Amino acid sequence: MTDSPAPAWRSQPHAIVERDGVRYTLLGTAHVSQSSVDAVDDAIASGGFDTVAVELDQSRLQALTDPDALAKLDLVQVIRKGKVAMFAANLALASYQRRLAEQLGIEPGAELKRAVSAARERDLRVELIDREVGLTFRRASSSLGFFGKLKLASGLVAGLLSSEQMEEEEIEKLKEGDILESTFGEFAQSSPALYESVIAERDRYMAARLRQVPAGSKEVLAVVGAGHLAGLARHLAEETQAPVEIRARLEDAPPPRGMRWIGTVITLLILAMIAWGFWQGGADVGRQLVLEWALITAGGAALGTILAAGHPLGVIAAAISAPLKPFRPPGVSPGLFSALIEAHFRKPAYGDFLALRDDAGSLRGWYRNRVSRTLLNFILTNLGSSAGVWVAGLRIAGQLMA
Repeated sequence: MTDSPAPAWRSQPHAIVERDGVRYTLLGTAHVSQSSVDAVDDAIASGGFDTVAVELDQSRLQALTDPDALAKLDLVQVIRKGKVAMFAANLALASYQRRLAEQLGIEPGAELKRAVSAARERDLRVELIDREVGLTFRRASSSLGFFGKLKLASGLVAGLLSSEQMEEEEIEKLKEGDILESTFGEFAQSSPALYESVIAERDRYMAARLRQVPAGSKEVLAVVGAGHLAGLARHLAEETQAPVEIRARLEDAPPPRGMRWIGTVITLLILAMIAWGFWQGGADVGRQLVLEWALITAGGAALGTILAAGHPLGVIAAAISAPLKPFRPPGVSPGLFSALIEAHFRKPAYGDFLALRDDAGSLRGWYRNRVSRTLLNFILTNLGSSAGVWVAGLRIAGQLMA
């Protein structure tokens, strides 16, 4: 009598961890491999699992399963709630995935999508265990200094606009790694802080989520990228802290206080210099310094809006709000005003959302698409306003030192 052959999925990287009466089978997959899709199908069809967990969050699952997801987005609410950076991160990921799909003929994350659909076909419980991608981006960004943030942002923009094909070496790395890490490029490998947020933290987060599967689950299949397999298995077996405490800490994204303090200090310093001008030079000198502050900061914000091809009223709003920096509430920026005006008077149409992923791949597309042009208004207006603050501050300091 011969032994029956092992299931085909067992030839894929995997690990089995038993804890608290639940057996977790961790299946390591490649996000750009048809064999991984087949392995997922084989594992679920075996009938040996009552729950299927996947390395997805709700927004990424929606992007994979609902082609019209972007068209249902309320762009004005994204801007008002300060989620522009999160939206840009999702857009960068979508653009990167589109390039891979065009080159390889398979949708990145197809095995994750198939895991969800196959589980639902068999009425199995489905658990989404990954952290929301925008939250991961915020935590990654908050852990970096000014130049780190600049490098990260430039890397994302380069990834959005790049049309070059992926090299074979990059594709092989992706088969063994993580799609978010690949989206951030080589910076994720060279920056310990970014690697911690993008990879290591998510290993611990997903292990905590697995430990929170509902009562009654006894055989759990977790479909995750091969790059997470070792870390996830270790945390799942060895972690002693309560899952709810782990999630609370890893879902916290404190504002970048360092950058806010720098902005506050610079603003106070400029106000102090203007006050000094009134005291030492009299009303004429003080008024001249105030006028220079107003003209330079207003000009910088207006120029940024013009470079973004913003609505004329957006240019005016940016110019008026920029000199009021010392009196604006935190989070209320000239870019917020210009973007809201752009979205109101040039409201994105359904087709703009559908074409967003393709249009984001070229500079011309960014200006043609009303969604991405609204984002440009937010970004370039704020950059222009920040530049104006620095120029005005240096100009005022120079006047006082002359």
